[in-house]
Amino acid sequence: MEGRVWTIRDALEWMTRHFERVGVDVPRRSAEWLLSAATSLSRVELYAHFDRPLSETERTALRDSIKRRAAGEPLQYVTGEMPFRHIVVHVVPGVFIPRPETEVLVDECLKLLNGVESPVVLDICTGSGCIACAIASEHPQATVVATDVSEIAVVTAEKNAARIGVAERVSVVCGDLFAPVVAELRGTVHVVAANPPYIPTANLASLPLEVSGHEPAAALDGGADGLGIARRIATDALEWLTPTGACVMELDETCVRRAAEMVGEWYLEVEVVSDLVGRDRVLVAKAPRQTVRPGQSYSTNGGGSQ
Repeated sequence: MEGRVWTIRDALEWMTRHFERVGVDVPRRSAEWLLSAATSLSRVELYAHFDRPLSETERTALRDSIKRRAAGEPLQYVTGEMPFRHIVVHVVPGVFIPRPETEVLVDECLKLLNGVESPVVLDICTGSGCIACAIASEHPQATVVATDVSEIAVVTAEKNAARIGVAERVSVVCGDLFAPVVAELRGTVHVVAANPPYIPTANLASLPLEVSGHEPAAALDGGADGLGIARRIATDALEWLTPTGACVMELDETCVRRAAEMVGEWYLEVEVVSDLVGRDRVLVAKAPRQTVRPGQSYSTNGGGSQ
C-alpha cells in the first residue's frame, strides 16, 4: 500500500485478494470490516465512497490491522468490536467473542422477563457483558448483576455497560460464578443467564485455530462432558432464584439434551431451544423444585468462567 494514492475501492480489492491468498476466513467481509474501522464509515457507506482516497492515518491503521488479520487473529479482536442484537460491544484479546447464537439466549431471557416489574437478573460468566447489556438495554426496568472470574473480562464488561448507557443498572463483579454476588439477592432473582465454557475437553483440539489459538481457553473448556461449569450453575442457581425463576444457559449441541435430563431433578419445567440454524443450543430450566433447599449445592466439577 505504498507509493501511490489508494482509494477505498483499491484497498478493498487488494485486501480481499491478499486475504484469499493467505487463507483468511471470509476474506471480503474481513476487508470490509477493517476498512470500515479505519475510515469510520459503515460497510454500506464504503461502497458509496468507493473513489475516496485514504488518508495517511487510515493507511497506517490498515497496515497494522491487515497484518493481524492475515496472521489469523479474529476479526473482532482486530476491529475491537462485535455487533450483538441492537448493540455493539467492545472486545479485546483475552475476552470471549460474542456469538450470534447467544442472541437466542437473550430472547429466552426477555420472554421470561416480559411483564415482570423491576426484574433482577444474574449473568454468570459474563465475558464481554453482551448478555447483561443487551437485557438491560431491551428491558429498561431490569437490574443485572454480572460476574466473571477474569479481571480483563470484568473491565471490558464495565466499559461496555458505560458505553451502551446501562451502567446504572448493570453491575459487574469479579469472582467465580455466584461467589461475588451479595447475599441479599438470594431468593430474589428472576433469571440466571449464563453462557459458560461448554466445549468438551476432547473436542478442543478440533476447534478452528482462529478460536483455539486466540480466545481464552478458560472460556471454552467445559470439562470432560462439556457440563462441568453448567452443572455448577444449574445447581447453585437454586438458592438465588424466586420460586418461579429460571436458569437459562447456552450449551453445546452435543450435550444440551443430557443437561436437560440432568436438571429435571432440580427444576419443574425444562425446555431445549434451537439456535438460528436449528441446532439444540439453549437450556431453559424453570421453577426450582421446593424439595431442594437454599444453600444446598450439587457441584461436582470445578472450572473457570468466561
